[in-house]
Amino acid sequence: MPNQDPKTFHSAREAVEDLCQRYDRATAFLRRQFDLFLKGEVSGERFRAFYPEIKVTTTSFARIDSRLSFGHVSRPGVYSTTVTRPDLFREYLEDQLELLIHNHGISVEIRASKTPIPLHFAFNEGTAIDGADPEQHDVTIRDTFDTPDLAFMDDSIVNGDFEAVPEGIEPLAPFTAPRVDYSLYRLAHYTGTSPHHFQNFVLFTNYQFYIDRFAEFAEEALRDAESEYEEFVTPGNRITCKADCSEAQANATPLSRMPQMPAYHLKTKKRSGITLVNIGVGPSNAKTITDHIAVLRPHTWLMLGHCAGLRNTQSLGDYVLAHGYVREDHVLDEDIPISVPIPPLAEVQVALQEAVAELTGFSGYDLKNIMRTGTVATIDNRNWELRDQKGPVKRLSQSRAIALDMESATIAANGFRFRVPYGTLLCVSDKPLHGELKLPGMASEFYRTQIGRHLLIGIRTLEKLRNMPTERLHSRKLRAFDETAFQ
Repeated sequence: MPNQDPKTFHSAREAVEDLCQRYDRATAFLRRQFDLFLKGEVSGERFRAFYPEIKVTTTSFARIDSRLSFGHVSRPGVYSTTVTRPDLFREYLEDQLELLIHNHGISVEIRASKTPIPLHFAFNEGTAIDGADPEQHDVTIRDTFDTPDLAFMDDSIVNGDFEAVPEGIEPLAPFTAPRVDYSLYRLAHYTGTSPHHFQNFVLFTNYQFYIDRFAEFAEEALRDAESEYEEFVTPGNRITCKADCSEAQANATPLSRMPQMPAYHLKTKKRSGITLVNIGVGPSNAKTITDHIAVLRPHTWLMLGHCAGLRNTQSLGDYVLAHGYVREDHVLDEDIPISVPIPPLAEVQVALQEAVAELTGFSGYDLKNIMRTGTVATIDNRNWELRDQKGPVKRLSQSRAIALDMESATIAANGFRFRVPYGTLLCVSDKPLHGELKLPGMASEFYRTQIGRHLLIGIRTLEKLRNMPTERLHSRKLRAFDETAFQ
């Protein structure tokens, strides 16, 4: 497909509009040629279209507000990033480009990149290819179109392994367009909802009970005329609105089974609502889902789950606010070394503690009656108690851990790796080191009384963080020496 000439913009909005037009034109070309391919009307030809690209050039060191963690580059040079789905990322892109233009006094160049768009990523969301089998043709799809190439879908930028291209162009954003496309498709698969519905504030849990209570909260919010929440989306993209949304409901997809990690979205304008994902049990799921949600560049994610209390002074139902993590989950060992500390983020920690105080009625020193702060250990063996306990117990004691679970450190470490503010508030559900295991009746009562309040604390926390300026929320603690300008 012939590429349009590069264009230069001093307006972020106009630059993003041009990105949208270029992307739509490129993907429409691929879809059109694929339709002809299925009909047997093209043969022996190769069709290719390219992702649009943002390029900026700075020639001097700008005087930047040192409190900012993003929105600027550290030194003169040429920076670029490929872009996909600018319709989905419109507000994000406008915000990032506006900061660059303002902080450096520069223009933005929009052009075609050298990275081809894989055919698989050119289709609209929910598209199903019916009719002819493309493999029955004399030539295969790979001979005619570009297909996904994992060489362009790694995390070298966020992991700090990026090597500059020969032209000396450095990355402008943490993810390339193919990496983003890959995660967008994975998100729809794992959660049963379109990436379009994901909000900027995310809760993770590992129990269906929290989902049930979240649905009740959403129903109450939509009935409240004063509430800023406008829609509630469940797997299959089923939408419940404050007002009539029959057109949106027509796009819902009946599900024959629930997805692996179902997501629920309580939406507001400008994506500032809350997404809740039931990630199930284990660090592998926790890494998988955060790997993909990270490309949406959320403002915060929190883990709300249950844990084993490790101190005899804890009681069932007590809260644990993580200030540090012991990582024995191992799923991120190749991406972020165990030696790297995962620090607490002050804004998130304060918001969590304030929410606990407001929802429980305890404050000050009395808050210690129902909540402890300290180290949470995350492991990859749910039945660790069945092995010789001397080694694990000694390590837990040396780390001063107060709780044990299978997801929290993974979610926090991936938040640190992807520069997404994170936090953890757990609820003690058993005390295996002290022989306190829940009996069936005890478990039912525990879930009835604790889950509703625990979830409300998480929601209240995110609502507090939502009211903060984003430049305050995105901590400088999450930024490395050489960082991308985009948040």
